[in-house]
Amino acid sequence: MKKKSDIVIALLRGVNLGGHHLIPMQTLRSICESLGFVQPQTLLQSGNVLFRTGDKKAALRLETAIERELGFRPRVIVRAPAELRKVIAANPFAARAGIDHSKLIVTFLDEEPDEDAAGRIEQLNGGPEEFHLIGRELFTYYANGAGRAETPAHKIGKALGVTGTARNWNTIQKLLARAEAMENGAAS
Repeated sequence: MKKKSDIVIALLRGVNLGGHHLIPMQTLRSICESLGFVQPQTLLQSGNVLFRTGDKKAALRLETAIERELGFRPRVIVRAPAELRKVIAANPFAARAGIDHSKLIVTFLDEEPDEDAAGRIEQLNGGPEEFHLIGRELFTYYANGAGRAETPAHKIGKALGVTGTARNWNTIQKLLARAEAMENGAAS
C-alpha cells in the first residue's frame, strides 16, 4: 500500500539573513530530494520550501539533514496548505482600510503559546506596531515599516514564549499559490 503524500510548506528560521546560515536554494532542494521528499520547490532565498511527503517527522528530518550537510541547524516550522488558507482568512487587518500589505508580517510559531501569551502580546500594542495573536500565528502590522520597528524582536519573542519564523504577507500568498498549484497537479 502506498503511503499518503501530503504537501508540506516548510519555513526555515534564520537562514540567509545578513550573511549567516547560508543555504543556496538548489542545495535545499537537493537535501529535500535526498530525504525522499517529492517535488521540492523553493520560493525566494529566505528558506521557504514546499514538497510532498507522508513523513510526519519531515521538519525534524530536514533540520537534521541541514545540520549534517551544512553544519548548522535551523528550526523548521511546517504548515499544510489548508492551514495557510486559514491564516489568510484570519487576517485581522483584512477589512481595515488603508492597510499597506507590504508592512504586514505573520510569524509562524512552532507550537501554540501558553494561555497568557495573548495578554503579554496585547501589552505590546500602543506604539506604531500592532500585534494580534491568533492560534499559532502572530500577525504584526508595522505602520512605519519593519525596518523602523520600535518594539524589539527579543521583547516579542519573550512575550510569545515559543519559537517562530516571520514571513511577509506577499510571500505567504505566493506560498499558498504554489501549494495550490501542487494540489492541482501543476508543475513548477
